[in-house]
Amino acid sequence: MAHADPTDCPYYLMTRASLAATSELKRALAAADLAVVRPAYLGVLFCLAKEDGQRVVDLGRGAGLEPSTMTGLLDRMERDELIERRPDEEDRRALRIFLTERSRQALPQIAEARDSLLAKLLAGVSPVELIAARRTLAAVLENASRD
Repeated sequence: MAHADPTDCPYYLMTRASLAATSELKRALAAADLAVVRPAYLGVLFCLAKEDGQRVVDLGRGAGLEPSTMTGLLDRMERDELIERRPDEEDRRALRIFLTERSRQALPQIAEARDSLLAKLLAGVSPVELIAARRTLAAVLENASRD
């Protein structure tokens, strides 16, 4: 049986694009002396930049991450001194997550690295194509999260 050209396969293109973008972002963060900031941290960092002190469940929802993923991710981010966990004053069983001073100071550089990368990756993509791509990727994510 002959194999189809993988570049005709949407799955191949989505995964390769994601891997390539992640690799480029790692390089950009390292070049900005932010190697401690992993691409996987960005969703959490930017959610906290918008609203610091979120409960873990709300932060996970905002960052689009499963609860099982959040624990390990937050462990690594705390180890890297980018977030701190504090008890929730209203619910002693819950924790709230806060940015550290280190991450607050790094956010502008992180955003700059992200924005520069996006400009590079999206060069030649028209606004109409970008809107269509966002809609398509949002639909893919929604379909993937269905039970």
